[in-house]
Amino acid sequence: LLTQLRADRDFMRRVAAWERLPARAARTAPFPATLDPRLVAALQSRGIESLYTHQAHAIESLARGEHIVVVTSTASGKTLCYNAPVLNAMLRDPAATALYLFPTKALAQDQLAALNDLVAALGTEIPAQTYDGDTPRDRRRATRKMQGGLLITNPDMLHTGILPHHTKWAAFFENLRFVVLDELHT
Repeated sequence: LLTQLRADRDFMRRVAAWERLPARAARTAPFPATLDPRLVAALQSRGIESLYTHQAHAIESLARGEHIVVVTSTASGKTLCYNAPVLNAMLRDPAATALYLFPTKALAQDQLAALNDLVAALGTEIPAQTYDGDTPRDRRRATRKMQGGLLITNPDMLHTGILPHHTKWAAFFENLRFVVLDELHT
C-alpha cells in the first residue's frame, strides 16, 4: 500500500514530507525495587521479563510521589506506567482507590478487560468497576460503596454523576491515591 501511495502523484502532491525511520533496539530496565514481588511475578507470568525504560522511570517517579505525564507512541506500554503503580499501592493498602478517566466507554471497557487480566494473574481481589451511562442503577449504588479499588469512568459522568453527589462518594475520595487521565489530548 505504501509503495502504491508513494507512486500516486495526486496523493504525493498533498504530502509535505515522507520519512522512513529505521528500527531501533528496545531500551529496557529491570523492575523497580518498589514493586511488590506479587506484581512482578504476575507481570512475568504474562511474558513481561523487564520494563521499557520509560515504564521503569514512570513507576519510580510515582513511587516518589511525583506527578507524571507519559507521551509515547501507540502500543508502547503507557498503560503499564499507571497500572503497575496503582496495583502496587492497592496490594499494600486494600482501602486505596484510583480514578481512571477515559474519553470513551469503548476504550474504558478495553482497558478494564486488560486490567482484570492482570489482576487475575495477581491472584488477589482488587475491585475494578466502570461507572458510566450504561451502568445499571443498582450497580451504581454498589460502586459508590466500593471499599478500595479502581473506578473507571469518563469526564461527562465525573461531572454529572459523581462530583455533584460527592457526599455519596466520601469513602472513595477519602482513600483516593491516583487520578489517571488517559488520552489527555482528547
